[in-house]
Amino acid sequence: MEESRRDFIKKAAIAAAGTYVGTFGMSAKSYANIIGANDRVRVGVVGFSDRFKDTLFPCFLNHNKELNFDIVALSDLWNYRRNLGAEHIKNKIGHGITSCKNNDELYALKDLDAVIISTPDFAHASHAIEAVKNKKDVYCEKPFAETMEDARAALKAVRSSKQILQIGSQRRSGQNYKAAADFIKEGKFGDITMVELSWNVNQPGRWRRPDLVAKLKEEDTDWKRFLLNRPYEAFDPRIYLEYRLFWPYSSGMPGQWMSHQIDTVHWFTGLSHPRSVTANGGIYQWKDGRRNWDTTTAVFDYGPLDDLTKGFQVVFTSRMHNGDEKPAEIYYSNGGELNLITNTISPHGGLTERAAAAMKMKPNLLPEIKLAAPSAAAASANTGADILSANHMRNWMECIRSRKEPNAPVEAGYQHSIANIMTNAAVRTGGKATFDVTRQEVMAEGKVFKY
Repeated sequence: MEESRRDFIKKAAIAAAGTYVGTFGMSAKSYANIIGANDRVRVGVVGFSDRFKDTLFPCFLNHNKELNFDIVALSDLWNYRRNLGAEHIKNKIGHGITSCKNNDELYALKDLDAVIISTPDFAHASHAIEAVKNKKDVYCEKPFAETMEDARAALKAVRSSKQILQIGSQRRSGQNYKAAADFIKEGKFGDITMVELSWNVNQPGRWRRPDLVAKLKEEDTDWKRFLLNRPYEAFDPRIYLEYRLFWPYSSGMPGQWMSHQIDTVHWFTGLSHPRSVTANGGIYQWKDGRRNWDTTTAVFDYGPLDDLTKGFQVVFTSRMHNGDEKPAEIYYSNGGELNLITNTISPHGGLTERAAAAMKMKPNLLPEIKLAAPSAAAASANTGADILSANHMRNWMECIRSRKEPNAPVEAGYQHSIANIMTNAAVRTGGKATFDVTRQEVMAEGKVFKY
């Protein structure tokens, strides 16, 4: 690869060190600080969200000093959050940053190398395209895209660039998930026959922001810029701040929760999308003006793709009115199960000797195995960041240095987006959604699904 600007400056400074250090009476330590500054990766924040403040930023702080990363700028359309974010980052990182009222201002800055995108769900793809076209490496929160048009455009933009892009699917940086992926891919688990996914909470305030909604005034933000490529509708502070409850700004449960879990299906199996999806549900409990369901059941058919391929079914269930948020991911085979809540492989439910004898078959039972527990990467600060997200952020930072592919590349985001959009098509039309591989389009009721 061509030498970067920072590498060139660093090597030039080293070459001239003997002259300049002596001339200016500079200490070796001071000189080392200059070299470190020239090699520093300067990061901008696109959207001061709760996700960034409470998770992504602490994860960044876990590793930034060791890996020589810094946050230098923040872009947010709303002046309140922009000011709040700049002050919060300053207090945590130890110096002021540049506040930008939009991304045009952000990308006009010099010495910006990468961005962390934590904007509303529907904006991720557009903001990722914008970032890579401005030659910035990207950490992009999931879901990657909520329409196929956005997904295809973002995939093309990232693939045609030289930028590193990490999708925020942090399970891919978990030791236990890697162990599960290896066990399945090595054929030790046998054919997957069923996958059960669930994510349940009992939180009337989940995705609600009533206090912030009361603060937001249209003149304090840029509503038209916020809407991007979505159909115009009048300013609504709830849509702006509680977007996860409102289609077409978010798919809600599929984009927020299912995207994590369906990603493991694609990762473990090598399959890129379901063959079909059906869904049922509704708004049964929290009738607060939301558009997205508070109860969902979606059923996915993965294959069989041909006469030699055994298919399987995935069921995703989610409710927001009863549950303790312990997301379940259980993979079944004829020999037992792989449970990613207990992190165990077991013969539970496998073909026993008694059951097999009736058909003169051999029993099929998996061994009892404890998967490696999630473990933290080496950290330079005790920030309280969750393990998977901290590892995932570190992987992104290391890949910016090495230029290697990150754990969750753009293809992972594209694939979970297909499944999410198929689910939403089934939700919105009441029919079965399929995927046209040739056109790379989600189909429902015989038509391309868009909104």
